[in-house]
Amino acid sequence: QYTRVWIPDPDDVWRSAEIIKDYKEGDKSLQLKLEDETLYEYPIDLQGNELPFLRNPDILVGQNDLTALSYLHEPAVLHNLKVRFLESNHIYTYCGFGLCRFSYKALPGCSIPCALVIKWLRRAGRCLSEVKDSSSAWFALRFWEEKNQSIIVSGESGAGKTVSAKYAMRFFATVGGSASETNIEAKVLASSPIMEAIGNAKTTRNDNSSRFGKYIQIGFDKRFHIIGANMRTYLLEKSRVVFQAEDERNYHIFYQLCASASLPEFKDLGLTCAEDFFYTSQGGDTSIDGVDDADDFEKTRHAFTLLGVKESHQMIIFRIIAAILHLGNLEIQGERDGEACSVSSEDEHLSNFCSLLGVEHSQMQHWLCHRKLVTTAETYVKSMFLHQNLIVHHINKALHSTVKQHSFIGVLDIYGFETFEVNSFEQFCINYANEKLQQQFNSHVFKLEQEEYMKEEIPWTLIDFYDNQPCIDLIEAKLGILDLLDEECKVPKGTDQNWAQKLYDRHAASQHFQKPRMSNTSFIVLHFADKVEYQSEGFLEKNRDTVYEEQINILKASKVKAMVADLFQEEDAVPTTAVGKGTPRISVRSARPAFKAANKEHRKTVGHQFRNSLHLLMETLNATTPHYVRCIKPNDEKLPFKFDPKRAVQQLRACGVLETIRISAAGFPSRWSYPDFFNRYRVLMNKRDLSKNDKRQICQTLLEDLIKDPDKFQFGRTKIFFRAGQVAYLEKLRADKFRAATIMIQKTVRGWLQRTSFPLCAGFVRLDGIGVTAASSFWRQTISYPLQLAEHLRRTRAAIILQKQYRMLRIRRAFQRIRNATLTIQAFARGMFVKRIYHQV
Repeated sequence: QYTRVWIPDPDDVWRSAEIIKDYKEGDKSLQLKLEDETLYEYPIDLQGNELPFLRNPDILVGQNDLTALSYLHEPAVLHNLKVRFLESNHIYTYCGFGLCRFSYKALPGCSIPCALVIKWLRRAGRCLSEVKDSSSAWFALRFWEEKNQSIIVSGESGAGKTVSAKYAMRFFATVGGSASETNIEAKVLASSPIMEAIGNAKTTRNDNSSRFGKYIQIGFDKRFHIIGANMRTYLLEKSRVVFQAEDERNYHIFYQLCASASLPEFKDLGLTCAEDFFYTSQGGDTSIDGVDDADDFEKTRHAFTLLGVKESHQMIIFRIIAAILHLGNLEIQGERDGEACSVSSEDEHLSNFCSLLGVEHSQMQHWLCHRKLVTTAETYVKSMFLHQNLIVHHINKALHSTVKQHSFIGVLDIYGFETFEVNSFEQFCINYANEKLQQQFNSHVFKLEQEEYMKEEIPWTLIDFYDNQPCIDLIEAKLGILDLLDEECKVPKGTDQNWAQKLYDRHAASQHFQKPRMSNTSFIVLHFADKVEYQSEGFLEKNRDTVYEEQINILKASKVKAMVADLFQEEDAVPTTAVGKGTPRISVRSARPAFKAANKEHRKTVGHQFRNSLHLLMETLNATTPHYVRCIKPNDEKLPFKFDPKRAVQQLRACGVLETIRISAAGFPSRWSYPDFFNRYRVLMNKRDLSKNDKRQICQTLLEDLIKDPDKFQFGRTKIFFRAGQVAYLEKLRADKFRAATIMIQKTVRGWLQRTSFPLCAGFVRLDGIGVTAASSFWRQTISYPLQLAEHLRRTRAAIILQKQYRMLRIRRAFQRIRNATLTIQAFARGMFVKRIYHQV
């Protein structure tokens, strides 16, 4: 009885209830009472023997670390996060080896405390829980491990990844201020508004959604001062430049530039408002509530200047951006029943495009609508559109340092697992990256768990945890999805449908691959978070990412030499991994692949480059000590402190928090230090044990008496390890002890109160004679009380009469004086008036 449990609920995911009738083996249902006092009969699966999840004691609810809960399961985790978020206004909660962060409102005690606290931390060299994983990485680097660190920030769009990454960078910039006057920390922070302008856009889920991943390495010298930084970018969503869905926007930089088109220095760009350009008006609304694009553009330009980017180089970047907008407004007319097309030589936007890039008008007009078939040697092309590459190069150049780097802390702001109604090539790559990151996360958690047991000298038993290597092999192994995609890209007449058919033939038996029943062009991948159906249409084109050689040659012949020098820094035949290198460069490939399979250059597709960049990223992360921040979006309305349990539990499953909890629950999830355990449960100990000085021995004696099964707990060097549910059992014993003591105190006090209410009877039943004296004293007081009261009333009445007579006499005398004076004045005045009248008469 009185046991509380969790039962499934269609609206709240999990609902609390109380068992009102003892369960007996063989019962087909449980008799429950819900929180609204309604009765509910919960059916039990006798074959599966599945009973409801037990609820944690109230003392454990609201813990700042989920692993401190006695019962570790999905409803317990969800409820603890909800209580902290809604009742305590805490947006951070530890989940064992990581940090859960809820978004939408900054609070005191967030990832970044005030500047004074940071400076105090820097001087004192201590770590407070308020600075969370940022400080964990810093102090691990500075004082404990002196090993490179990484902070991995993940979550779905709109969950606050970019904000968390900026907080972490701001923290490192403050505590690791440069020793020189170069103000490198300000430059590191200046990269954020630039990267947001060129890589963030408004989506239906987020007004400032990062459409690329980035890994920023902040370098430190031997004295742990910042000396520089380096940035790597991953898979920019290029398709957004030419297409936006309804209620979405293109990248912020386009709207910022259009909002500032009236400035004198931008007259030559030929820009007007964003509504006039196809690339910025497809989604409908070109503005964002509460955002001033012109003001943000000033911040972007200021950041460029702070990073040392010359005005001339800034203008080159803006010219390229403006040229892209004009290119989107070109009117291409069909000819010969659609078999040919052309662009009018009088097209205003074509003229502006050619003028801005300094290319020949007639050549560009021709090669925009014609292709040259090449059957000899080919070259390869980059996988990012031009101005993004150029800006990353400028940022890395500005943050580069000649001082030898001693160590670094990396901040990874990466896209989370995504699934939409229509999932394309970009979503496939994003989810592939999350598979790799989840594998690294699981391995790291498993490793740390093992190290904790070894450090405490606890017998280690192998814990089975989810390994998503089969799903990763499906994607990246030989003849996997990416291999077959690259192979189809080499086929002269390869199509998305043929590629999908090859997937069906090759991977039909895979446990992580399925073919939809109603489609011959889609395929399903069973990811660690969810199964996702991908539409194969457009995969080949996006994987090739073709820029034709003739168009590249025209750009090479540009009259703007500085632009050519920045865009083409190496020979075209030597492609680089632009999706993942620290200083990406543009390389070129022709439209048609060669027939020689031995040519390795044909492998430089977007998928191949992204796979290589992920391998490099994993190598970097595995060589550092990682710290995880899991950003959770509490609701889709972007409202502060509104909790949607369905959305929250969906993200908890997708980001691996529940898997982490499951790994912890499989061993000894609850861990108490000996002093903490002693202080908490000393009420369960007897006086003989408390007289001992060895707290560890006292704790051991107590547990051996209370918990008969030795497998339910283990004694480590500094901590006691408990199986799931044992702390809740100890809490029950402690509560029962307090309840019994409370009842004893209440009984004694109530008896004393009743006896003192009837003193005569109480006095005679006592054997020590004290009651008789007390009763006699009370009786004398009772008898004398009326006499004392009468005397008091007489004295009071006499005093009141004296006061009344005295006050009356004093007031009467004062009145008489005033009255006599008034009569005298009246008589004199009346006599004077009568005399005047008499004299007049």
